[in-house]
Amino acid sequence: MNVVLWVVTGLLAAAVLAAGVLKVVRPRERLQSAGMTWVEDFSDGMVKLVGVLEVLAAIGLVLPALLHIAPVFVPLAALGLVLVMIGAVVVHLRRSEASTMAPAVVLLVMAAFVMWGRFGPYSFTS
Repeated sequence: MNVVLWVVTGLLAAAVLAAGVLKVVRPRERLQSAGMTWVEDFSDGMVKLVGVLEVLAAIGLVLPALLHIAPVFVPLAALGLVLVMIGAVVVHLRRSEASTMAPAVVLLVMAAFVMWGRFGPYSFTS
């Protein structure tokens, strides 16, 4: 199970890092024209903040465990990502975009799995 958790964590971190960097470096208008229509409801600063939170979560999912420095940050990063993805699902539901919220739901499930595993039976302290 530890290997499965590492694989899911790596995939999750890669996806969230890519999405976060995209939100940080691209202007809001380019994100909107690329299909992220939800950005029209938020300021530039808020979109950048979401991107920064995603980048930090990606780093927190992997780096503490790899460096063996405060690995408790791994499930905490997963918890933070669960909260961000719940927010994403709520935004899509409010905008009646249920058909486009599948990526957020998948990332939410992956983050919840990592959080469960690393807080619970497969923590780095056992």
